[in-house]
Amino acid sequence: MALNLDKNLKLYYSIKEVAEMFDLNESTLRYWEREFPFLRPKTTGSAKIRQYQEKDIEQIRLINNLVKVRGFKIAAARKILTQNKKGVDKRADVLERLINVRTELQALKKQLDYLQ
Repeated sequence: MALNLDKNLKLYYSIKEVAEMFDLNESTLRYWEREFPFLRPKTTGSAKIRQYQEKDIEQIRLINNLVKVRGFKIAAARKILTQNKKGVDKRADVLERLINVRTELQALKKQLDYLQ
């Protein structure tokens, strides 16, 4: 059996790790859990330690895109996600790709400027 190097080996992420992924405060993630009913990470033990899975991180990516990147209010983002989740997901992917392309182009421009 061959080793699959493309597969993410980590199943659960802490709230601190997820907050760092999106440059957010942990309190923001807890707030979003109250505001978006579909965002429910697994909790363990009596301390209710949150364990985020890939599906939870994908939900946070969509919420972050609407609220932090595009500037929607929480209520508007909740309404958009409940009415047209597939459309929002597709737009978020396109926006993320465009941002990556812009970053790469800026890096290329810096290299070209350095050569001149």
